[in-house]
Amino acid sequence: MTGHAELLASTGFDPEFADGARNAVNNCLRVDRGEKVTLITDEACLEIGASLAAELARLDIAYNAWILERLAPRPLASMPGEVLDDMESSQVSIFVVKAQRNELGSRMQMTDVVNRRRMRHAHMVNIEPRIMLEGMRADFEAVDRISTAVWKMASQAREIRATNPAGTDILARFSPSLKWLKTSGIISPHKWGNLPGGETFTTPETVNGVFVVDGVVGDYLCEKYGDLKATPLTLDIRDSRLVSARSANKELEAEFWQYCHTDENSDRAGEFAIGTNIGVRDVIGNILQDEKIPGIHVAFGNPYGAHTGADWYSATHIDVVGRRFDIWIDGLKIMQDGAFLLDHLTPAGL
Repeated sequence: MTGHAELLASTGFDPEFADGARNAVNNCLRVDRGEKVTLITDEACLEIGASLAAELARLDIAYNAWILERLAPRPLASMPGEVLDDMESSQVSIFVVKAQRNELGSRMQMTDVVNRRRMRHAHMVNIEPRIMLEGMRADFEAVDRISTAVWKMASQAREIRATNPAGTDILARFSPSLKWLKTSGIISPHKWGNLPGGETFTTPETVNGVFVVDGVVGDYLCEKYGDLKATPLTLDIRDSRLVSARSANKELEAEFWQYCHTDENSDRAGEFAIGTNIGVRDVIGNILQDEKIPGIHVAFGNPYGAHTGADWYSATHIDVVGRRFDIWIDGLKIMQDGAFLLDHLTPAGL
């Protein structure tokens, strides 16, 4: 162990975190004893990072740990070189931090290494104790079965329609040249994933309609505004571009609009996703878990083109999540009021 591993090893943590940490290391990342892990955390997530370090130590797995504030001031202008250098000799990386404004670029530096080296990477941005006790305790084998079934259907889809009681009514169309991916919590070298996992997604060809965000918005705005059920954000989308954003919360409205106009593609729908984590029941005000709720979420900005095949780029990426969706894939209803219609999914491999 080098870096800050000894400090992390001496940090106490809630023993209730142990189940989630064991799930992450054993079931999601499937770390082998002969592998090396880069564990990156920060002061805000120190106890959760310590629980993961304890699980690695319990299994006698080699790891180096890094605490971001001890390497560079936050928010990070770039990912510290010590972290990036250490990743060059690791097969697995775990990123357990609280997001700060304007740090997306530093995270992209890290995932560039992950993508290039085909590492198994767990992205746990904004992880909090409640998620360790809820979403991280999911049966990820079951989540993977549902995710695979949805992925098979979506990969053949020409269009998906989604509605919800808050007023969402969107129609997305898809190109065969843009790949669907699943991040079910079972992480492979082919695509790093958020933990807790549970979604399948692509870059849409086009999205049109109204999306009422009565769940949460992503990035650093999530912590600031939390659950939007009482003051939803209504988004009008035309030809995949955000054309208006309206909310009774005018500060949210203005800040979201500003975020989505950071660069020329910040207002473009770069992700269309179906949440598949059946262990997640409702919004908690944290995008890391909330985007995995069975339903639809959309993100404006970066399309993760290295994975989907999209040929455009944005320096920003912000998710929007709603509640209680009905979903139709090429006219076949696969979800009603936020619950999968599993009979429809069975032929696809559930």
